[in-house]
This record gives sequence, C-alpha cells and structure tokens, in this order.
Amino acid sequence: MPVVLDPDAAAVYKAFQEAGRPAYETLTAPEARAYYAQARFATNPEPPELARATPLSIPAPHGVIPARLYVPKEPRRHDGLSPALMFFHGGGWVIGDLDSHDVVCRQLAHAGALIVISVDYRLAPEHKFPAATEDAIAATRWVAANARELGIDASRLSIGGDSAGGNLTAVVALAAREAGGPALAGQVLIYPATDFAMTHGSHSEPETSVLLTHSVIRWFRDHYLNGAADIHDWRASPARAQDLAGLPPAYVLTAGADPLRDEGDEYAERLKQAGISVTYKHYPGQFHGFFTMGKLLQQANVAVGEISAWLKGLG
Repeated sequence: MPVVLDPDAAAVYKAFQEAGRPAYETLTAPEARAYYAQARFATNPEPPELARATPLSIPAPHGVIPARLYVPKEPRRHDGLSPALMFFHGGGWVIGDLDSHDVVCRQLAHAGALIVISVDYRLAPEHKFPAATEDAIAATRWVAANARELGIDASRLSIGGDSAGGNLTAVVALAAREAGGPALAGQVLIYPATDFAMTHGSHSEPETSVLLTHSVIRWFRDHYLNGAADIHDWRASPARAQDLAGLPPAYVLTAGADPLRDEGDEYAERLKQAGISVTYKHYPGQFHGFFTMGKLLQQANVAVGEISAWLKGLG
C-alpha cells in the first residue's frame, strides 16, 4: 500500500532523523526509557487544566500497581457519578510510564468530561509476559469494584490505550468477557499491536518503518515474550482469540506509515464480523506514535477530540 506522509508528519520525521535519534534496539531498556521520557517535552502539547490529578495505589497479588487518577473541571455526572476511562500507555511493554502519557490523559479527561485512570503496569524485560496483562486486568477489576468510592459510574467504565496499550486494552476486554465481568462500556484501540506473528503485509513495507521500525518491534517482542510459544497465546496476541463476539463497542485507530497498520485493520474487521459496533478511523499520512505529539501534529489533537466525542456517545 503506497504511503505518503502528511507534510507535518514528514517534517517531524526529518527532525528526528537530523537530531541523530538513537535506535531503541541499540540501547538497554533503562536507556531507552530515559530517552523516551525526555522526548515527550518536544512533542507533547500544553496540558489542559483539570480539577485534580492524584496518585492511586491499586492492590495486586504482587504488591501495588501505581496509577494516576485525572478528574476534569466539569465531569459528566449522573447521580453524582462520572464515566471513566482506564488508560494503558504505549511503549512496547518496555518503555513508557504515567508521565510519558500524562498530557494525553489530561486531554482525554478534559475533552471527554470523564475521569481517566492511567495504569503504570510492570515493564519488560524485568517483568516478562504476562505481567503487564495481569496488571491491566487486575487494575480494571479493582476500579470496577471500587468505582463508587472513586466517583465513577461502573456501568460507564471504558478501557483504552495506544500501541502496547492498545494490545492490553484488547486483552482486558477479552479477559472480562471470559470472566463474566466487569462489564465494559467501550474499548479504544489506538494503533494496537494484536498479533506477535508479525506476518501482516505492513510489517514488511519499507514505507511503514517510520520511528517505529520493524527491527525495534522485534526488540520489544524479544524483551516482552518468554519465547515463541507466547505468540499463540491470546493474552499476548489478542488476534489469536478464536471468537470476538460479546466484546464492548470499539473505536479503532490506525496510521498509514505504521508496521502495525494491517493487524489493526484486520482486528477492526473481525470485530465487525463478530457483531461488535466498531468506529474505525484511519490516518493515512501519519506514523505510529503520532497520537501523543499534539505539540507538533495537529491531527493528534483531532484524534483526541474524536475519541473523546465517541466516549461521550457511550453515555
């Protein structure tokens, strides 16, 4: 599929290249985390003002999962309770944290007029698969069980995330269905990773190897998975789930210059075929990772606005 970057996306890509940006696969995991954390200052837009953003400690079998709760100035309320979005950050299950996605969580809380809970799940390679999955599931269950104390309407609890966070979102939705709860109002899959087989066409197109390259995806995979057998586990590759029926409504976003493009497209189509309500948005001239770059890419802010409007439509 021919890919032509939008002018602003091409300018950002050129700037990254000229800056001598090191390839993540040449770094250790701690070095990659530090570099990723620093890069956000050049790409994140100014955050909107909220009523509060406070730390949250979620109990889990291994100890505590750190999280951050965002409350907008004017949340939508019914009987004193607000809708909420569990957010799982991207970063290949290796990098990223509460701070890397702080601004976009603030944007979603403000534009969606809802509470956002960002989850700081355990990272690989220190904590390999299925640690991140277990944390995402445990955090969602805990928030659902304690919703009223958090000011949240449990019947209006959605989940979402970008890239690896989109993968965790799909897995949490499947796990909730398998366990008979918690009931989820919606799932937001932002250029999600859905299949570790990495055999879709967009994984081999040179035009998609922009910022997120094919080699760095393999680096993430090798840090996260224990071995080849994990590829076939739907908790790692949600596309490997045989049946997608009974899942919550989905918003699926893909980008043209993205190795994950085709697997995101296919997952959206499979959801539709399973009878799930799907809102699909494709940004043909953008690259993987653009969603958090609202300081440089206006389409990132457009995407935040459209996703927020969709979340409002859930109730």
